[in-house]
Amino acid sequence: MADTPNPIQIQKFLGGIDYPAKRDDLLSRAKDAGADSNVIEALEALPDREYDSPTAVSSAISDSNS
Repeated sequence: MADTPNPIQIQKFLGGIDYPAKRDDLLSRAKDAGADSNVIEALEALPDREYDSPTAVSSAISDSNS
């Protein structure tokens, strides 16, 4: 996988999303916002569950890459 995007990069593409949000909702928002492939790949690697906050998304991305 390419370099893991930092949480600020990811949240930039998720701005305005309503939490809780499912992985597919996060992916859809990021794609609509023009996210690059690193961000899309990081979101695709997340477990398919509901995330209750931006922090939960960032933590899950960090966990999936450790």
